[in-house]
Amino acid sequence: MRRLLFVLPVLLVLAIGVGLGVGLGRDSQELPSALIDQPVPPFDLPPVAGMAQPGLASGDLGGDVKLVNVFASWCAPCRVEHPVLTRLAEVHGVPLYGVNYKDKPEAATTFLDELGNPYTRIGADEDGRAGIELGVYGVPETFIVDRDGRIRYRHPGPVMPQDVDGVLLPLIQELRG
Repeated sequence: MRRLLFVLPVLLVLAIGVGLGVGLGRDSQELPSALIDQPVPPFDLPPVAGMAQPGLASGDLGGDVKLVNVFASWCAPCRVEHPVLTRLAEVHGVPLYGVNYKDKPEAATTFLDELGNPYTRIGADEDGRAGIELGVYGVPETFIVDRDGRIRYRHPGPVMPQDVDGVLLPLIQELRG
């Protein structure tokens, strides 16, 4: 019985040490997505109130390789990535679709009036349901959707120029074949 009382705490400390070692060795930027290579979950979002653009439905995301960006006016990193996404759409001709996440329509309109509107379509996800279906952890998040409407890549956080050159454009070109 004495041995068991001695061995049990030692085993417990070892188990905790192994768990910490594994956890600390992981890339904290890596957020897995169960939707990679899966069809975009069904959603049908209305347009942002006050904007002339149509809303966004999952059915709009097939036919060509597209980028879907989940953004909000209250999101500081969304402001940082916006010029990068605008350049990607304008210079490289990548179709960009937006999901305005848990935002006030007037705030979203002001955001896009200030920074420009590179989106082909924008859906208003006022209650966050579409974001949940897409597995969004937080804004911004960007997805590459292939011609068949399948999610092929997920980029959590702001898209930066090195992401465009190192990951997004090569994958888009590969998917366009």
